[in-house]
Amino acid sequence: MPQKIDESQVRKVAQLSRLELSDEEVTQFSGQFSAILEYIEKLNELNTDGVEPLAHCVPMHNVLRQDIPEPSLSNEQALANAPDREGEFFKVPKILEEQSGL
Repeated sequence: MPQKIDESQVRKVAQLSRLELSDEEVTQFSGQFSAILEYIEKLNELNTDGVEPLAHCVPMHNVLRQDIPEPSLSNEQALANAPDREGEFFKVPKILEEQSGL
């Protein structure tokens, strides 16, 4: 069974995605991507003439709930399981540099 996606293609996509993959992962992904393409080829063999496109495989109606205001959580309830907090706020790690201007 010839592979559709070779290791050089996997390495190129990984480089473009800025992913560092080990040789083992490259080999694994090459086989997995090839298997996906083979499956798609099998699906393309099916005769789908006259089959209407579907958004869902079962009849569905609007399943959204009514937009009715309900009481919200208090600050204490919302912060009850917070891993770190500062007063009435969630405390999160800083992600922007001081010189970024943001």
